[in-house]
Amino acid sequence: MIIIESKRKKPATILKKYPNAILADVTSGAKDGLVKLSPFYPHGGIPVPFSEGYTATCVEAIWQGLKVFEGADVDIQMFYNDTMKNIKRTVRRFGKPLGHRKGVNGTELLGYIEARKQIYIPAYRWVLENKVAGIIERLREASKTKTIVLLDYDTNSDVENAKKPLSHASLIKAYAEGIYPYDDVDVPHNKVSENIVLQLDLFNQ
Repeated sequence: MIIIESKRKKPATILKKYPNAILADVTSGAKDGLVKLSPFYPHGGIPVPFSEGYTATCVEAIWQGLKVFEGADVDIQMFYNDTMKNIKRTVRRFGKPLGHRKGVNGTELLGYIEARKQIYIPAYRWVLENKVAGIIERLREASKTKTIVLLDYDTNSDVENAKKPLSHASLIKAYAEGIYPYDDVDVPHNKVSENIVLQLDLFNQ
């Protein structure tokens, strides 16, 4: 079983609710291999949706780089940020956000929810499939016999909810369970031996 909880909660509070659970921090602040699941992690080579020839270091760089404001258009330099820092483009600096450009050279601006569906969610799926497949398989197998609690700063799993940021942990859970949003492709479930080593590998691959 995979559960999502706020990283802001005390571990003791979570473990009281889910005794013997494995707490898995999947934020950029993770101290183990699970940091690779963060949208800020600089895997590199991530294709920018609707932008042939462009790749980015991380998913968040794509999301921020394609954002358009009253005072600023697309920022392709954001695609090259590999520091896991300063990957936010703010209203205070650039003015009211107008949407996300559908590709670096696109003419269409996508609304917030549509941008989630066409930019963020596909880009993050690419990372899950091409950069962290081993971690996801271990997570999937471990969740069959253990309770895995994914810790994220955001816990909103409703793609249509524009009032709260979408939890990337919810996308990890959905992918591991074969129900990734806006995708009809079944996720293969390969057999992996379940033992204590698997639990340790989950955090260090």
